[in-house]
Amino acid sequence: MTRKLDQVVDFIQKNKRFLVASHLNPDGDAIGSTLALAMALMKMGKNVVAYNGNCVPYQYKHLPGADLIVNTIVSESRFDAVFVLDCSEPQRVGPDFKRSLSTKEWINIDHHLSNETFTDLSYIDTTACSTGYLVYNLIKRLPLEIERDIAENIYTTIVTDTGSFRYSNSNIEAFAAASELVALGVSPWDVANKIYESQPIERVKLLSFVLETLEHSTTGAVASIVVTKDMMDRAGIGHEATDGFVNYPRSIEGVEVAFLVREIGEKRYKISYRSKGKVNVAAVAEEFGGGGHRNAAGCVMEGELSDVRNRASEALESQIDAS
Repeated sequence: MTRKLDQVVDFIQKNKRFLVASHLNPDGDAIGSTLALAMALMKMGKNVVAYNGNCVPYQYKHLPGADLIVNTIVSESRFDAVFVLDCSEPQRVGPDFKRSLSTKEWINIDHHLSNETFTDLSYIDTTACSTGYLVYNLIKRLPLEIERDIAENIYTTIVTDTGSFRYSNSNIEAFAAASELVALGVSPWDVANKIYESQPIERVKLLSFVLETLEHSTTGAVASIVVTKDMMDRAGIGHEATDGFVNYPRSIEGVEVAFLVREIGEKRYKISYRSKGKVNVAAVAEEFGGGGHRNAAGCVMEGELSDVRNRASEALESQIDAS
């Protein structure tokens, strides 16, 4: 890992123009790590574009530098390298993202189990609590002082990807890094308040519709919920508001795995799996062309809603039986 980090640091110091990007439907790790790295490179005097194919979700718009993220890239732009963060494959940034850029050097920083190692220069650690934690390790090797703006973005990646230090990836390194970031001026309450205690009323309305779709398997080990476009339209809010909804069925006593089915197109659905630890949901997601972490993974399925939901549930039941 040290050698790989040194290679990335050396490349940064020798070059000037960078694009920093992460996956569509960004979460706290994607946004926080993108902003932290982009701001660090800017502090070094580099020319940087921070990119995401979607808008910044409401709960992360308060982050320092959030307005730096753009949704389009000028076609004739030239970069010495593209940083792809929190992505196990380039398609997660966008279906035509890699093909649309002529940049030769790609640098991948990630912590997903399903990473395909699609770049020559990479820093991948599947034991890391967040991609932002890996970015933090990188930034600490750069010739700059880490100020509160960068620290708050890194802290956000850790607190969101560990479920506020509730998930199994809340390891020693996560707590140590959080302590260092608080020492740099981050206020845990301020971050938590803006992420978890400032939700729009439309999100609560959407949640009320979604919870009506709750289903609990006969074994008691699997629970699921559904989000349709009609529900989002009635609530007056977009799909970004569904982040965290899957934790409601997962919190039911006896449930080992929960999943959320979200409509993303005509007979097309995104499945988000969450496990309490005994079941490897990354293996389940991979059956349908997806991937992720052992306890958090996802995929896309097509068909009638009832059939998709049944297939998603049956795959989980099979994995539970095999565990």
